[in-house]
Amino acid sequence: MPVRPIVLSDNPLLRKKSRRVRRVSPASQQLIDDMVETMRAANGIGLAAIQIGVPERIIVAQLPKDEENPEGDTLYTVINPKLARKSHEMEDGVEGCLSIPGWVGEVPRHRVVTVKGLDPQGRAVRIKAEGFLARVLQHEIDHCDSILFIDRIEDPEKIWPVPEGEEEAAEAAQEVPGGGGKV
Repeated sequence: MPVRPIVLSDNPLLRKKSRRVRRVSPASQQLIDDMVETMRAANGIGLAAIQIGVPERIIVAQLPKDEENPEGDTLYTVINPKLARKSHEMEDGVEGCLSIPGWVGEVPRHRVVTVKGLDPQGRAVRIKAEGFLARVLQHEIDHCDSILFIDRIEDPEKIWPVPEGEEEAAEAAQEVPGGGGKV
């Protein structure tokens, strides 16, 4: 399970839509294993296959376990993810991206979503998520559709630099500079 290089935002591959996985195979499982190792090595909480140069619709996510997220440490893997439902209620939150190091921004996302797809064994899976997990799943599905978080920022004042390597900490803390606390 090698750690693979992460594709950065200047690479045109990130602006290419990922293709559906037609058949879940041992190669799919190897890719998923590599994605999980790469995400963990980069201290990330989510990763899409396109971010390691593979234009297939596969995402992984694993939120840290803490007081606000007692179900953390659950590894979510979805092949051919699709937003089946999304709440009308939107919520602003801070996001960073392993493919855009050194930057975070405030992005509006649906507060509650239902994601459908396949699990690593090729069985149908449905994940109902809210809050931070919903945000992470939407972010990763966006990668499959060639959308970066910076494309969703409505106000250029709502993107700012952070020390490289601290994007995930800013995202997890949901801190907004000058905003007086958490979003």
